[in-house]
Amino acid sequence: MIPFLAPWRRGAHTVTGPARGLMPLCLALSVTMASAAAPTLTEDEAYEIGVEAYTYAYPLVLMETTNRVTTNVARPDSASLRAPYNQLVHATAFPDASFKDVVRPNADTLYSLVRYDVGQEPMVITVPDTAGRYFSLTLMDMWTDAYASIGTRTTGAATGRFAIVGPGWRGPLPAGVRKIVSPTAGGWLTGRIQTNGEADYAKVHQLQSGLHAVPLSALGKPYTPPPGRVDPAIDMKTPPVDQVQTMSPAAYFALFAEALKRNPPHAADYPMLLRLERLGLVAGQGFDLNRADPTVQRALNRAAPDALKNFAAGRSRFAQRNGWNLAMARIGSYGEDYLLRALVARGGLGALTPEEAVYPGGFVDPDGQPLTGAARYVLHFDKGQLPPAKAFWSLSLYGADQFFVANPLNRYAIGDRDKLVFNPDGSLDIHVQHESPGKDKEANWLPAPAGPFSTNLRLYLPKPEATDGRWTPPGMQRVK
Repeated sequence: MIPFLAPWRRGAHTVTGPARGLMPLCLALSVTMASAAAPTLTEDEAYEIGVEAYTYAYPLVLMETTNRVTTNVARPDSASLRAPYNQLVHATAFPDASFKDVVRPNADTLYSLVRYDVGQEPMVITVPDTAGRYFSLTLMDMWTDAYASIGTRTTGAATGRFAIVGPGWRGPLPAGVRKIVSPTAGGWLTGRIQTNGEADYAKVHQLQSGLHAVPLSALGKPYTPPPGRVDPAIDMKTPPVDQVQTMSPAAYFALFAEALKRNPPHAADYPMLLRLERLGLVAGQGFDLNRADPTVQRALNRAAPDALKNFAAGRSRFAQRNGWNLAMARIGSYGEDYLLRALVARGGLGALTPEEAVYPGGFVDPDGQPLTGAARYVLHFDKGQLPPAKAFWSLSLYGADQFFVANPLNRYAIGDRDKLVFNPDGSLDIHVQHESPGKDKEANWLPAPAGPFSTNLRLYLPKPEATDGRWTPPGMQRVK
């Protein structure tokens, strides 16, 4: 959901996914041409392909794991943002420090989410008129590509109906319903509605009540969603990103192979699929590492942890200015840049495309020293130099685990919709520190933990200078 390029974490794991899906027609040739046995490879060759395979698979494995946790409920729950497949769940308040399902959440918008499966039947989304208030409904496939967006920037603020259909679906739609083809049977619809603090909740709840998601067969009829099926064996406590982090290579690649059966690859992925076949990883078939050639077993057991190390090293590819990681890249539409796709999934699953939002990430001060609550910082904006956003902007803070940190103000973000106090010359100082900067400065205080932390600026509907590199956030200056 959410900004990326953050430190990695650890936890436990589980392994299954949604039962239904669509066998990808585009993989039929691959299934008939390849066998489960891998051609002869040296261990070094298999290792090299294995590192690529782990990176390529990561977003799909993380999405499957996250879906397993977030749909394993009988009915929608607004506090956890969990709901059965194809059922809307609305956040009624900003997430707090207890929210652990998706890293680096925001406290700027109230979410409305659907984890969908349209392998058997389309789902119709009804969108209310938001009367000019910013909103976006981003559609993300199981590979984490943001393939469509409904909202202020694309469709305007007026009401409308949209059918999300699976990659193999054919059939008519009712008049006035626009078709959006999901590249995979599964995916996410993530809605964000601008929320101007807690006092604004009631207005946003009213807008959320006008957002609906129903199967095509139920459109225009009374409809009560069925209860979800709850599997008590699924780990509901360990954050999904940690579950993937600690999966064994055998569990990881087995889950990937099963997910790939239901979710076709992108058109440009065939060179990668052909390389995977050399390991015995054949699209459309299961994969048991323990039954693979011993050379492949040794190679993949080495490759998986090394691929994770490459993720950490991969952060250096992003521009760093004034201590900020700037993603001057095609976020949300990755093509064959599989490392970028994995990095964004690992550090900010559900990130918007740059046209909707940009997320400069702060992990160090301008001198390259890691941010820590043992120090005090000021983020200073000169007069007229606030973040260039057409909608709104904010600064969020996260602990070492990439989630919000409990604090006495219950404040997890601060921005242009808060009652900020400007300096006499029109400039603005935001105080980021563990202890209060004093009552006279608390309006501009973003509380930090006592230890390590990181931040994200968020600019919604960024102006061109925020996406083309002309604008750089000022550094987080350590107070002497």
